[in-house]
Amino acid sequence: MLKYFMLGAAAFALTACGNKDVAQDAPALPEDGAVEAVDVVEKPAAESNDGASGRLAEILARSDRGDDAARDQYRHPAETLAFFGIEPGMTVAETLPGGRGWYTKILVPYLGAEGTLIGVNYSVEHWRNFGGFASPEFLEAQKTWPATFAAGWEERAGAADATVTAFQFSGLPEDMKGTADAVLFFRSLHHLNRFQDKGDFMTPALKDTMDVLKPGGIVAVVQHRGPEENSDAWAVGDNGYLKESLVRQVFANAGFEFVSESDVNANPKDRPTDDDAVWRLLPSLSTSGGEGQEELRAQMEAIGESDRMTLKFRKPTE
Repeated sequence: MLKYFMLGAAAFALTACGNKDVAQDAPALPEDGAVEAVDVVEKPAAESNDGASGRLAEILARSDRGDDAARDQYRHPAETLAFFGIEPGMTVAETLPGGRGWYTKILVPYLGAEGTLIGVNYSVEHWRNFGGFASPEFLEAQKTWPATFAAGWEERAGAADATVTAFQFSGLPEDMKGTADAVLFFRSLHHLNRFQDKGDFMTPALKDTMDVLKPGGIVAVVQHRGPEENSDAWAVGDNGYLKESLVRQVFANAGFEFVSESDVNANPKDRPTDDDAVWRLLPSLSTSGGEGQEELRAQMEAIGESDRMTLKFRKPTE
């Protein structure tokens, strides 16, 4: 099976990651899939909650957020959601919300009683490639993940919170098609570009994305950004990073229109080499936080979280 190519680059090869539990590739891209939209860099008006609604500001200020609040300085949730135009009452699909659900815990109360949060997970076949934690028990649990995820949030959500539902890629229900105002790919695209030689995962994921969106609906991408000068093999996704040129072309070839970009999640301190993986940084420090690594840990903590592209795409209206 062919893989995605960087713009004018050679084929991808899988490389090792700090946590070897996830890998994924993407299907072949036509060579004529250039991004036609003019690049527009948009910056938030301020680096605070000024760009967020009063509701979002209150949610971010809640004392019960605990350790989640420490990530705000790196993930800029108020500015990020404002850039993508996410507002209360919308139907928003969030890919790979996971067990911790860092953004989910913001979105469910923010979207409110008139809104809907759709959790979107990888398919069971996709998870089979992850190794490590993808035990038979884990894979069995994935078969009922949509119902389990929705039920879990139904138990904890209040009357003022959004309705929560879910599906897995390659299994979009007919009644969800054309219902979403936005689909969020927040730090989840690299997992859709790591195992393409083992199965076609990107194509059905982007088709489901197109199908679940309303005409004119937004695709919101926040992704660990690898330097364009690094090797294509390193940037396939196993190390957590993708090149921005690849991401733009992937969405262009899937039929999405590029709208604009923001530097709100950029971090110029993060300049990974071909020997680095994103998990060396906060919050995991999985390759730099062990015993005897105090100096390395301090260096990684000084960098913060990864440099991230923030890209807005749109489903055509016709």
